[in-house]
Amino acid sequence: MYNKKIETLPIDELRKLQSERLIKQVNTLYKKVPFYQKAFQKHNIEPADIRSIEDIHKLPFTYKTDLRDQYPFGFLTLPESDLARIHCSSGTTGKPTVVAYTKNDLDIFSEVIARSLTAAGAKPGMKLHNAYGYGLFTGGIGMHYGAEKMGMSVIPISGGMTDRQIRLLVDFQSEVICCTPSYAQTIAFELKKQGIPLSKLNLKYAVLGAEPWTDAIRAEIEEGLGVKATNIYGLSEIIGPGVSQESVNEQGKGSYIWEDHFYPEIVDKHTGKPLPHGEEGVLVFTTLTKEAMPLLRYYTNDICSLYYDDSGERTHVKMGQIKGRADDMLIIRGVNLFHTQVEEVFKAFEELSVNYQLEVTRKGVMDNVEVKVETSEDFQKATLLGEHYTKEDCTTNENLARLTKQLERKIKNNIGLSIKVSLYPYGAIPKSNGGKLSRVLDLRN
Repeated sequence: MYNKKIETLPIDELRKLQSERLIKQVNTLYKKVPFYQKAFQKHNIEPADIRSIEDIHKLPFTYKTDLRDQYPFGFLTLPESDLARIHCSSGTTGKPTVVAYTKNDLDIFSEVIARSLTAAGAKPGMKLHNAYGYGLFTGGIGMHYGAEKMGMSVIPISGGMTDRQIRLLVDFQSEVICCTPSYAQTIAFELKKQGIPLSKLNLKYAVLGAEPWTDAIRAEIEEGLGVKATNIYGLSEIIGPGVSQESVNEQGKGSYIWEDHFYPEIVDKHTGKPLPHGEEGVLVFTTLTKEAMPLLRYYTNDICSLYYDDSGERTHVKMGQIKGRADDMLIIRGVNLFHTQVEEVFKAFEELSVNYQLEVTRKGVMDNVEVKVETSEDFQKATLLGEHYTKEDCTTNENLARLTKQLERKIKNNIGLSIKVSLYPYGAIPKSNGGKLSRVLDLRN
């Protein structure tokens, strides 16, 4: 373990540490950030009302729209001259979301990344093939400095140029790769397409995040790259990647949140009231140690659950798999739909690849969903379909027509929606080129 004392701290000692840090944060934010002064007054809260971490529910939420309204530096607690680094989002849906760091913030960022890499199986002296994007995105640079802190050698290749990625994986013999799950799928697909055997690589671990993924995708990546794949989670507003990490020894059992730095809650997406551990709701974070831009009860919009694992290696709380987002949840004819629900259906069909996309359209007042999904390479070979069957084949070919009907029936039974299924040849649906892959294409507007 990278920080054994902290990662195995008894819960009562962890709560004491969290309480001390929360009280300090609340007082700092009330004194130095006008937004929080107004929010406290609006909710009739005084800093003295927060006596321990148990009082956190009294505090107001912070939303992404608040960060944009205070663009660029309205949430800073110190002069701009004291900043060591500034990141921001792309701003494709409005003003960019700015995040800033002091030198101490960056040290904490590197520490939680180092903890995460250690939990994922990485060791000092290993090479990290860093295929996260560099630049204003926090992923690439964050992973880079955290890996260096724990003594790894970093190959800062960033995203894209897949042929070069593969060449360097072969030539440099890196043991660890980090990227989005969809880009790991892309690399695995290209390896197989080019006939490069896994014996040419030295990969052992994959640290994947920045987009939701499932155990079916994990299985495909592990087989395609010859690795043990774990999930890393984070968001720029809180610090970047490294807020939580799945242990390589506890795959599929949730990801540890580093609670000494980030206090999590689950709240009801309709009422905002805290929910008990085990129930699904919106994930909310309070930063406990950030200096430049601390946030209280930041509303992530990610849907998941929290729980403690008494049999786990660490004492910190775990977060379950992200089921979707409260803000991009589809409501189709009165039914709530996350794309991961459709992906769960695909798990039961060996005939399918795990590469798919949901396309949402509107005719008049009626919303319609079509799911486009690839058939597996093995299925195409076994049924003599070849690599380039057509849409017409999906209605005339007995195997394709049967599979289409089975999928549509299974989706209807499991989710309660009639969704059109369109089958595509293996490799036909666009894959990630290094960045996040959108599983939902909403054409209603």
